[in-house]
Amino acid sequence: MQTIGLIGGMSWESTALYYKLINERIRDRMGKLHSAPLLIYSYDFQEIKEMQYAGRWTEAAASLAEIAQRLESAGACAIVLCTNTMHKLAPDIVSKLTIPFIHIGDATAERIRARGYRRVGLLGTIFTMEEDFYIDRLRAHDLDVRIPTADERADVNRIIYDELCLGIVTEASRRRYQGVMAALVGRGAECIILGCTEITMLVGAADTSVETFDTTAIHAEAAADFAIG
Repeated sequence: MQTIGLIGGMSWESTALYYKLINERIRDRMGKLHSAPLLIYSYDFQEIKEMQYAGRWTEAAASLAEIAQRLESAGACAIVLCTNTMHKLAPDIVSKLTIPFIHIGDATAERIRARGYRRVGLLGTIFTMEEDFYIDRLRAHDLDVRIPTADERADVNRIIYDELCLGIVTEASRRRYQGVMAALVGRGAECIILGCTEITMLVGAADTSVETFDTTAIHAEAAADFAIG
């Protein structure tokens, strides 16, 4: 198997899911006691959040690119960035690598198109829902992206940062997400992208009338499949 380099800690809650899901995929495909060869760098997420909200993206890009290079030098054969939001800086990372970068948006879009959907509802951080870097990546796969209203986006974002990244899961927040997803379906979404790696902690297929696409699981499976070759 090929070694995968994971850039995690954004948050560590979802990075723990990546570790579990990648190894479950390896086990299910290879059997016996096989598990994934992984190199993991885990950030102090408070530092990353402060860069995000202060708009210090150039600084964040330099840091992520350096870590990716360190993982490559340590033997990684591909890089997986364990967060949707920081894929805003994917071009900066890719420009410093000589190994593949497994993009979460591409893996998710390919899965959605394989299922025959085109109109998608997107949940994520305020950056993922409102900026072009993620939505344009989905549109490149001929997907029509719908996002929540401004008030809904504010609540979705708040719940991610103030609750899910701290491992807090509440019934009130689950009901709020259920309502937001129902509204997206009402506006024509054929499926819902859980476009933040923590959202899977809160809601899933049972919480909406349409199919959901868990970016954490999809990305982890893509990483495992690359490792197996």
